[in-house]
Amino acid sequence: MSKLKIAIQKSGRLNQDSLQILKECGVSIDNGKDQLKASASNFPIEVFYLRNGDIPQYLNDGVVDVAIIGENLLIEKGEGIQFVEKLGFSKCKVSLAIPKNENYRGVNFFQNKKIATSYPETVKKFLQQNKIEAQLHIINGSVEIAPNIGLADGICDIVSSGSTLFKNNLKEVEVLLKSEAVLAVSPKIEQVQKEILDKLQFRIQSVLKGRKSKYVLLNAPNDKLEKIISILPGMRSPTVLPLAEEGWSSVHSVLNRNEFWEIIDELKNNGAEGILVCPIEKMVV
Repeated sequence: MSKLKIAIQKSGRLNQDSLQILKECGVSIDNGKDQLKASASNFPIEVFYLRNGDIPQYLNDGVVDVAIIGENLLIEKGEGIQFVEKLGFSKCKVSLAIPKNENYRGVNFFQNKKIATSYPETVKKFLQQNKIEAQLHIINGSVEIAPNIGLADGICDIVSSGSTLFKNNLKEVEVLLKSEAVLAVSPKIEQVQKEILDKLQFRIQSVLKGRKSKYVLLNAPNDKLEKIISILPGMRSPTVLPLAEEGWSSVHSVLNRNEFWEIIDELKNNGAEGILVCPIEKMVV
């Protein structure tokens, strides 16, 4: 039986988030400790646990069909590899940073300076776009220490919370790109695997829509029902059911998580009562 070969990071947060979304898609992975490859018991998929930096090459060579990988790494090492879905987790930035005590007045600061980075291609593109000439020191590991030991005048690295920069007396001055985990596809994927990917992607989209949404139930007086319904976006239109108490209805709808509190406040101000909010595990539309 044909299987879809998917690569995920061997260890770290991206590994955990990748396994979690596969689990929420109903894919049960039979993986033991320190395994480099594992199969699902209930879906035609085989998981490869790889070093993050090696994944773009495995995709290019067709060793794996798809991968869950940071968009930043795809830009740096995966030229020509496309992704079919943004996954909404492992969000970060690739940024330039300099010592806190330096006076920064613009990108010209980096003219003829030394920059330490693990993302040389990304930095080169940025410097070329801004017509800046700088010397790059390629470092695999703790880039943030480079200015403190006199190796570089600034760095380019991943920034999530900014705490690592703070601990090393650095400040972020330029954001080169914003990144999150994506589902990337090998240019050599075959049709059979593409069909399995379509099924997996459908499940992923259902999980992501569920994560972004809340299910809301509320009671509304019938004389204010029209106004309350107009506030609710819904998937098409809210479900309205009569309550045992005359003159009242129960209204069911789905809200976008990012707009949730503003809409709830407006519903309350327009007579909604007994508002109940539930998480959505998956949403198939």
